Formats: sequence, structure tokens, C-alpha cells
Amino acid sequence: MTVSRRFALLALAVLPSACTSPNPSLYVLASVPGATLTGAPRVIQLRAIGIPHYLERSQIVRSSEGYRMDVLSNEWWGEPLDAMMSRILVQELNQRLPGSMVYGDAGAISTPPDATVEINLQRFDLDRDGAVLLAAQIAVDGKRIVSRGVTLTVRPTDTTTGALVAAMSTATAQLADAAAGMLGRG
Repeated sequence: MTVSRRFALLALAVLPSACTSPNPSLYVLASVPGATLTGAPRVIQLRAIGIPHYLERSQIVRSSEGYRMDVLSNEWWGEPLDAMMSRILVQELNQRLPGSMVYGDAGAISTPPDATVEINLQRFDLDRDGAVLLAAQIAVDGKRIVSRGVTLTVRPTDTTTGALVAAMSTATAQLADAAAGMLGRG
């Protein structure tokens, strides 16, 4: 076998590994503790979180400002954003409402709730000033029906994806605070 033929075979063997992209970095939101409230209904169901279609992707959307989406191509959510937000909000609401049991409608529990919480996320990315903007609508159906819109902003500590996700976790905790406030009293 000639040297040039050996080199060609070696190049073909190495080519597939050279063309693969690195594994993406995966991120998840973290539960952030908040103030506890009393007087909430005993059993609360958190319905599936509605999210805008532009956020229904594995990649983390950094911003949707200026008629353009800035997507982090190799930095992904570790699970679908709507399922992750539901999971985190159930944890946070259970912590904030210690006299209640909060469960998500996607789980195995089917106990009839005393109240339901519905959340439509409208925006969840960086605004033009570099702060995480979480805009949502919350509706609570219990002894009375209450709904309201919330707009929350949290500034990341730096420009890294880790800081972005930490700020998003804080904004999600503030959303949990708003929902808990609609369910209980301090």
C-alpha cells in the first residue's frame, strides 16, 4: 500500500470524529426559597404552564429583542422548559405554602383540588437592558377566581449562561411568590 493511500484511509477514519460537534452544555432552573404564607387551600393543582412557541426548543433563548432571536446554539435546557418550570413551581409553592399540598397536573396524583393555578408565560429572556424579563398571566380558581399579570425583571450577575440561568431561577421564584400571594396570606 502506498503512503498516499494509507494517508487517505487514515484521513477517512479521522473525518467522522472531526465533523462531530461537542456535546451541548445542559442547564436547569433551580428552586429558590421564599417567604411562607398561611391560609391557602389545602390541595392545590398547578396546571401545565403555557409557554410561547419561541421558547419551545432545547436551546436557551438569550433574547428576543430588536425583532431577532438570540439563541445559545450549544447551551440547552436539560428538560423541556414548560415541564421544568412546572416542576420548579410545584417545589416552590409547596415550600411557600406549608399548610397545603401542591401538585402538577402532569404527575400521577389525581386528588380533586380545592384550588387550581394556571400560568401563561408570555416572555422569558433578556430585555434590551440585559435583565431577565419574565412576563406572565396567573389565574387562581378557588373560593374565588383571581387573575393578574406580572412583569418581573432580574439582572444577571455577569454575561455567562450560568448567570443567565441563575437570574431566570430567581425570576421563577418571584413568579412563585406572586402565585402564593394569590393563594394565601402572610
